[in-house]
Amino acid sequence: MRCPFCNSDNTKVVDSRDFINGNSIKRRRECLSCKKRFTTYEKVEERDIYVIKRDKSREKFNKNKLMRGLSIATIKRNISQEEIEEFVIDIERTLQNSLTSEISTKKLGDIVMSKLKDVDEVAYVRFASVYKDFDDIKSFIKIVEEIKKNK
Repeated sequence: MRCPFCNSDNTKVVDSRDFINGNSIKRRRECLSCKKRFTTYEKVEERDIYVIKRDKSREKFNKNKLMRGLSIATIKRNISQEEIEEFVIDIERTLQNSLTSEISTKKLGDIVMSKLKDVDEVAYVRFASVYKDFDDIKSFIKIVEEIKKNK
């Protein structure tokens, strides 16, 4: 690492700490030439994940879009914004750990729904009603009966 003060590449790490939920590392460094200290942040470079939509168009995975959908599904539920953020981070981590850089909206929705079912059943039904495009009461009854059967 090059010193931002004297441009020397002769530096050493003085201290390292996890930063932002362990997703990056904060390092305190000292330049061995000029003796000044500075901070660097190290983060794993993540690859882009693309979502293949129903019309076969491709769109870069947007965690904010997923956050909005989950926020709507969890309105008036006992789920904090922090829990939703952690949920989205978990989904994103699952996608990053997969061996593919593309995922269909169907597979993405299935991943979200399988994890959401364990978090909150009402939010699960709300999310499913949009994701599966429910158009009648029979669809709601069917999914509620599935939940009751799996308990």
